[in-house]
Amino acid sequence: MPAAAIAGAGLVGGIYSANKASKSAKNATNAQVASDQAAMAAQQANLEETRKLLAPYVQAGNTAIGQQGNLIGLGGNAAQQAAINQLKASPYFTSQLQAGQNAILQNASATGGLRGGNTQAALAQFAPSLLAQTIQNQFGNLGSLTSIGQNAAAGVGNAGANAANQNTALLQSMGNAQASGALAQGQAQVGLANSAMGALGAFGQLGGFGSFGGTSPNSFTGGAGLATTGAYIPSFQ
Repeated sequence: MPAAAIAGAGLVGGIYSANKASKSAKNATNAQVASDQAAMAAQQANLEETRKLLAPYVQAGNTAIGQQGNLIGLGGNAAQQAAINQLKASPYFTSQLQAGQNAILQNASATGGLRGGNTQAALAQFAPSLLAQTIQNQFGNLGSLTSIGQNAAAGVGNAGANAANQNTALLQSMGNAQASGALAQGQAQVGLANSAMGALGAFGQLGGFGSFGGTSPNSFTGGAGLATTGAYIPSFQ
């Protein structure tokens, strides 16, 4: 095979290899980026599902802590009185009040003291005592809901923090993939340039020593179709 043809084939091969390397690097980068983007989308969907599942508990906690504040007066006198009146009108309080008063009266009747002062005093003291106990119990019950809401809110916060950390890692992965892809494509382009320079150098050498079939003393044509002028150089058969 003529040397010029060999040089031309080398150039074509270099171009083909460089293009293949560049495309492979680009495809690998795109695949990595697509994979990381899909992972980020799945992570975001999981976070939204977690928020949705915990939302009722967070809402219950928010409501409970507001009612706790009203019971102890944090919302002002009017809000506190409204909270107490609501408790006094609740089925729980009214049923307990009725049951307690009946028990006092039945006991007084059994002991013959139905109309005595002790009975009247017991009845008078029972309602305020029951109300104070009811307020305390209600505050504790609301506190349980507040704790549930707090834990749910912390769960949402932790899920969000984990999602942020994982998304940060995925973004770094995408950045590294894009940087590596750009570097690989750049190296492929350098390889292409080197192949071209090598082929041009080979053609230049052919121009200096003549083609395998040249006979003209002043000019000859190389195997790749390059014309070179100069002093006569014998051809090689």
